[in-house]
Amino acid sequence: MAADPSYVELGVPDIDAAHAFYGALFGWVPEGPGQVQTGTLPVGMHGGDPNAHFEVFFTVEDLGASLTRVVELGGSAVGEVHDEGAFGRWSECQDDQRVRFGLRQLP
Repeated sequence: MAADPSYVELGVPDIDAAHAFYGALFGWVPEGPGQVQTGTLPVGMHGGDPNAHFEVFFTVEDLGASLTRVVELGGSAVGEVHDEGAFGRWSECQDDQRVRFGLRQLP
């Protein structure tokens, strides 16, 4: 299964502080609610997350088959599969060491 990074999600306790920090550091400018453009890859930002993290989403051709493979390899899906129209179908996962990542099937 080949997969390229296609989206990054950043969960932080304070979204305004994150906009200020990453704006000053990288020049990221908010683009609508909950998202910034980096020039190469969109980054979703959400606040109120006590488990601050960056999560990389990888594009896959078949989300169902990819989730099956994650489980076969000792990982798991975290929550349910989501369908968000233009963003596509996606699911959060964790590997066999509980490191989180996302899988995304484009529409």
